[in-house]
Amino acid sequence: MIERFYLKEYLSFKEVELNLACGLVVFTGPSGSGKSILMNALLSSLGASSCDASLCESSVTWELQDENSGIENEDINVFKHIKKDKSRYFINNQSVSKKAMAELGSKYLRHLSLKDFSDFENENILTILDDRIKTIAPLKSEYKKVFTEHKIVKAELVKIEEEEKRIVELKEFASFEIKKIEDIAPKPLEDEELLEIKKSLSKKEKVLKSIKEASFIFEYEQKALHVLESLDKDSSFFDDAMNELRAVLESAEEKFGALDDVNVEEVLNRIEELSGLKRRYGSIEEALIYKEQKKKELAEYENIEITKGDLETKFKIADEKLKTLAQNLTQLRHGAIESFENDLNKYLKELYLREAEVQMEVSPFTALGKDTIVLKLNSTQLQKISTGEFNRLRLAILALKSEHMNKNGGVLMLDEIDANLSGEESMSVAKVLRQLSHHFQIFVISHQPQLTSMGDQHFLIYKEGDESFARELDFNDKVDEIARIISGESVTKEAKKFAKELLEANKCVL
Repeated sequence: MIERFYLKEYLSFKEVELNLACGLVVFTGPSGSGKSILMNALLSSLGASSCDASLCESSVTWELQDENSGIENEDINVFKHIKKDKSRYFINNQSVSKKAMAELGSKYLRHLSLKDFSDFENENILTILDDRIKTIAPLKSEYKKVFTEHKIVKAELVKIEEEEKRIVELKEFASFEIKKIEDIAPKPLEDEELLEIKKSLSKKEKVLKSIKEASFIFEYEQKALHVLESLDKDSSFFDDAMNELRAVLESAEEKFGALDDVNVEEVLNRIEELSGLKRRYGSIEEALIYKEQKKKELAEYENIEITKGDLETKFKIADEKLKTLAQNLTQLRHGAIESFENDLNKYLKELYLREAEVQMEVSPFTALGKDTIVLKLNSTQLQKISTGEFNRLRLAILALKSEHMNKNGGVLMLDEIDANLSGEESMSVAKVLRQLSHHFQIFVISHQPQLTSMGDQHFLIYKEGDESFARELDFNDKVDEIARIISGESVTKEAKKFAKELLEANKCVL
């Protein structure tokens, strides 16, 4: 529920703080006092609307469970909308987008002022119907499990059938790709080795010429040793240096000599082949990985008939099982549909509405079976009934749903749902809302004494000058306000008497 609402600087309101109760919360007041403004600000604090208030804030007891938002749940969670130069939104002082706040709030808050068809979606109506059938839960659970398996196998079968249609093309392409790499037969690091050979070939003649010219140094080796000996110097360092030089030059000659049998043109052609692979695949290593991948795919293509046969068998078993379970669900629902329709029409009769027709039609398989509930009001499709009838029909659906609810359903917000209704019609709406208030916290703007008298909590919205205020009413204040609603600004004794009787009578109901 929403425990507290705070509003600052929004149109005719300078500052308002409401400590809210559970159950049915009613807002009344003269026309133009600011009731709709207050309701809009409350919605805005939860991301469900927009307003230019400096601050609107709601403290809620909802258990926030949203891993994506990263918001930690508190005992009391605070939703806040601040507007200075621009609008900013916070939950528990953590900045969030309006969209994120609205998505989180929508799990607990519903605004019933518009023609929202979500209550009449097949999934919702079927759920309400199924909640009335005690033996259906295990069957639904088993059906859902088989439906999921059926869906997965069907998707795999469709995929393999699509692949089968172009299997020849796929096999040819895989074989072509494999052959292209195998014809070149690259080896890891081969390109680096060839580039080194190319580099050596390019400088072979020049290096060998330099080695030949440098070899003249050895003709003077003995003379150098003779000088060192005449100077009584140790010649070992010179011997070591000359031996190391001789080894280096001999190694170089051997290395470059080994290139005599190398065909330069073949090396260049091989480098070009490998460069083509690298341009296509990124590297020789990646080309080899790609080749193995294509070999694996080719093996899968060649085994596709075996795989397809296994999937077809698996699908047939799941399909037969699914049809049997769906038929069992349909039979249970057929057994409960008449009772569902009768109970719905009891609420509609209370709400002074025409009878509804509830029919069950066959539909493609869904996670809930193959049943579609078609709901009409006196043979009229829902899209064609008036807004007033639509809202009251929606209340009847919610009332049916609430009969089997075992937890709080969140918050419902209604704008003048009893507008333009007769006293009897207004009282019928009030009674249904009274029942719903056991499972929902309900905020409603009312202009009728019947609904107003049913409220667990009653706020008067009024103006003094250009400023709007909100005040919670006690019993005597409620009498005065309901009397004003009945007789206008000139409150009569008869109106006060009737208001008091109405409140006293509804006290017993409460």
